[in-house]
Formats: sequence, structure tokens, C-alpha cells
Amino acid sequence: MTPPPEAPPFPDSLCHRCAAPPRYVQSRTTTFILCPLLPGKYPPQPVHACALFKPKPLETPPVPR
Repeated sequence: MTPPPEAPPFPDSLCHRCAAPPRYVQSRTTTFILCPLLPGKYPPQPVHACALFKPKPLETPPVPR
């Protein structure tokens, strides 16, 4: 998985919160968000609705032993 850039493009896009997970492809002038689920791969941003969106699971803190 490619980590998001320091300041992700289109911060309100659903892609950043998807369990898919998205891959960030950077060129010299822009960052593209590749979706592994969509046939078009690079959806127009920002994505506000997606039929294939699945939220990332919430991280739970480790239980101390």
C-alpha cells in the first residue's frame, strides 16, 4: 500500500477513508488516487459517493497485559 502524501489531495474525498485501500500515484505536478475496485481506476476527485465504498475498520487500542 502506498501511504498518502503528507497533505492528501482532496481531503474530503471518501477514498482516504476506504478499506480498499487507495494507492497514491504522484507525478511531478499532481497526485492521483488509484482505486483497486473501480474499473476506471482513477475516479474524478473528490469522491463524495461510491457504491463500492467500505469504511476502514476502527483501530482499537491494544489491551495492556
